[in-house]
Amino acid sequence: MVDQKQQEQGLSINLNPNTPVLYTDNILMTTNEDGVVLDVSQRVGSTQQATVVARIGMSREHAKKFVKELGRLLAMTEGNLQTAPKKEN
Repeated sequence: MVDQKQQEQGLSINLNPNTPVLYTDNILMTTNEDGVVLDVSQRVGSTQQATVVARIGMSREHAKKFVKELGRLLAMTEGNLQTAPKKEN
């Protein structure tokens, strides 16, 4: 996701194809007057335990932009994408 401001600034994004995509079951959010920390976690098997697999920190201003852009992308793709094939009976 490259936003308009990044395109105008000529920001180049490098993505290593071996970088894993981490699935999340839970996101724990902590906020204060300075910013937001997201602790992204996955459940451990069928237990009631979760392991934090990534921590993401950002300013409050960045968090607001993130929420706005995520909402826009979800609304834009609503009904157009599916994450798994639908099961046929």
